[in-house]
Order: sequence, then structure tokens, then C-alpha cells
Amino acid sequence: MDFVMIWVDGNDPEWQKNFLKYAEKEEGDKRIIRFRDWGTLKYWFRGVEKFAPWVDKVHFVTCGHYPEWLNLDHPKLNFVRHSDYIPPEYLPTFNSHTIELNLHRIKGLSEEFVYFNDDTFIIAPLKPARFFRGGLPRDMAILNAISPQGGIMHIHCNNTKFVNDHYDKVEVLKRNPLKWFNLRYGTCLLRTLGLLPYRNFTGILDPHMPNAYLKSTFVRVWEENSRLLEDTCKCRFRNDSNVSQYIMRYTQLAEGTFDPINPFKTSFCNTGISGTALNTYLDVIRKQSKRMICINDDDIADFEDVKERTLEAFDLILGDKSTFEL
Repeated sequence: MDFVMIWVDGNDPEWQKNFLKYAEKEEGDKRIIRFRDWGTLKYWFRGVEKFAPWVDKVHFVTCGHYPEWLNLDHPKLNFVRHSDYIPPEYLPTFNSHTIELNLHRIKGLSEEFVYFNDDTFIIAPLKPARFFRGGLPRDMAILNAISPQGGIMHIHCNNTKFVNDHYDKVEVLKRNPLKWFNLRYGTCLLRTLGLLPYRNFTGILDPHMPNAYLKSTFVRVWEENSRLLEDTCKCRFRNDSNVSQYIMRYTQLAEGTFDPINPFKTSFCNTGISGTALNTYLDVIRKQSKRMICINDDDIADFEDVKERTLEAFDLILGDKSTFEL
């Protein structure tokens, strides 16, 4: 099993020069929260080494830059530039969807892999069975209700249209009832039960945590939907017309190619970093009350203070250097 993590250093002068060049003439989401660096990358590598030492390979994906402290000769590290795997007609790209949708093209990527955003961290011991069991990705199939409000919600609607275009909701639920109505999901099942009367998928719940994937899923979805994916990849910046890597996840869920798990039992995803919410998520890190955490960047007024407090919390549990660091 491999890990894949994408990262960008929004402070890199060369990256900024390229960004501004295309931002002036192309539409899309150019907010700084999409690109700013929290300084937490070393803790991501430390968490992997300390709490998931069983991983076979870490594919670290960037546009070409990397922190000066990173040990590029580490036997488990594969440093991947966008140009190493993304078709040249889509480059340069500042669209995370383009970067994610082409992950299957990474040379040497295993069939079973886990995709991490750079805001998702391992903070306590994890077993491989959290991500895969019996060759199947571990995941949660829960119906959701969403509406097109622009931005990420509009993209979720595009993803939902994709699953409705390809799968019949009634047949999907009939084919794998124990995977959609599984007691492991706890109270989340209430969402599915409440949305049963609707003939089509109204959405699928997306826990913002690392996703387990089969590389063959990406290959097949590309073969069957090349026009749709190409249209997204041609957008240098994220916009409302895009689909995301969740269509790969939805394909696995709709086809029953997964093993049920409740990710909320081991993972914490904050919905905002301010006030009492900030103290809550800092406590999760310090006390290691969950095994993984997502630091969901948003419009934070006191960003530098929040960043400093976050780094202090991580340093309490992951203060020792990893062998991924020089």
C-alpha cells in the first residue's frame, strides 16, 4: 500500500511568478487559502514514519519545488513533479482537481493507495486495515443532501450528476444493502434513511479525510469518461464546472468495491478554526484522541496566530525529526 500526498509552497517566488502570469488571464478560484503553506509538512512525514511505518512508498507530489530539509534519497520517498505524470497539455496547473484526477499515472504507484491532502495528518498509531481490508478500500456509503451554491458545493453537485448519469440509485442500494445500511455508520445512517424516498442520488457524504483508492478505478473511469475529465484538467484554476477525485470514490461506492467503516471513529475534521472550535481541534492533536485530523483552511482573520498554535500542538506529539528530514 502506498501513500500519495500533494503539496504546494505558495511562498515560492518562482511559483508565485507563474501563478500571477496565468491568474491575470484565466478564470477560477485564486484565493490564497488554496495555496498558503502552514509549515506543517514535516509533521505529516513524522506522523507517517511514527504511526504508519508499514507503508511501502510515499509519493510526494509538487509542481517541482520541495522544502530544503526533505531527504530526497529516503528509500520510501518518491518525489513526483507534475511534469512527471500529468499530460503536458494541462500544465502548468494550479487546479488541485487536475493534480488529483491524474494520480494513477504516477510511475510505480501501487494498485492500493491512500490519497492525502496536505491538510490531513496521522497523529496516532494506525493499522493498514484502516484503509484496506481483503483488497478493498475501507469507506462509508452515506446519502447526503447538497445544493449548488457555487465553489466546492457546486463541484459536489457535478460529482453527484456523474453518479446519477452512471448508476441507478435503487439498483445500487439493492445490490449491496449491507454496505449502504451498515450499523458501523452509527447515527450517520439517519441521513440515508431520510433520503431514501428520493429516486435519484441527492448527494453522497464526503468525510474530508484521506481516501483509499484502487488505481484500476482511476484507469477505468478515465477510459469511460475521458471528455468529462479532460474538460476539468484543461482548467488551470478550480472552477464551478469541474468534477473532483470524489467521482472515483463514488464509483467504488456505487459498485460496492469497498469495505464498510466509520471514519469518524478514528478521524477528526474541523468545520472551522476559530473560537472554541480552535481549542477543540488543538486538544485533539495534543491528546491524540483521534488517529487522524484534518486542518481545514478557511478565511482565518488571525492566521499567523492560529498557525503558530497549531505548530506548537504538533510539536508536542511529533517533536522528533523523522528520517525523511536531513
